Amino acid sequence: MSGHSKFANIKHKKEKNDAAKGKIFTIIGREIAVAVKEGGPDPANNFKLAQVIAKAKANNMPNDTIDRGIKKASGAEGNVDYKNITYEGYGPGGTAIIVEALTDNQNRTASNVKAAFSKGNGNVGTPGCVSYMFDNKGQILIDKEECSMSSDDLMMLVLDAGADDFNEEEDSYEILTTPDNFQAVVEALNNEKIATASAEVTMIPQNYVAVTDPENVKLLTRILDLLDEDDDVQAVYHNWEEPEE
Repeated sequence: MSGHSKFANIKHKKEKNDAAKGKIFTIIGREIAVAVKEGGPDPANNFKLAQVIAKAKANNMPNDTIDRGIKKASGAEGNVDYKNITYEGYGPGGTAIIVEALTDNQNRTASNVKAAFSKGNGNVGTPGCVSYMFDNKGQILIDKEECSMSSDDLMMLVLDAGADDFNEEEDSYEILTTPDNFQAVVEALNNEKIATASAEVTMIPQNYVAVTDPENVKLLTRILDLLDEDDDVQAVYHNWEEPEE
């Protein structure tokens, strides 16, 4: 595993999200609205909604908030027309960045994303220019301190439920699935009352890039911070091997 701690990055990312005044709830709220619009309000018959609910619970969104979001999206207030847009580009030090946005104003979002890249000395490329460097996977991370099950039993549980891979790291377990099998694995963990630190379908880099030049680190951090602050941006994926704190 090259010693790259995904869990450290998740914790760092989560702290930033928590500090962003509930932005993560806004992000998930939009995802709920789109999922309900596309497939209806019943997660048993709406695979995408079930995925979003799993993500919501992993981020400690209260059940009442989730239910309100589904009801709101089902009613007249749910008629805002959000569009999914993906941007791909290059950051300093040869890094690759993918930005997923959910917006009701494509011109505003495109302008903001391009500005974020340019302020960090990066540039937006054409669709497909970097996504081939990533794999679309379900990724579930479990804090070892929060898990009483042995690693062998946990591995058997998730593999039986349809997981592709199980990795044990110093502080965490990482479970990888296909997007299609993600929900079944999450449900298997829920049935055993195993808490997840993170559970989402994400883009995982095939290889990580170490950026050591201090100026490049500063510029790359600027791009990522500006994208994090944008309300239209749902997720940012990159292959920078962030230094552990």
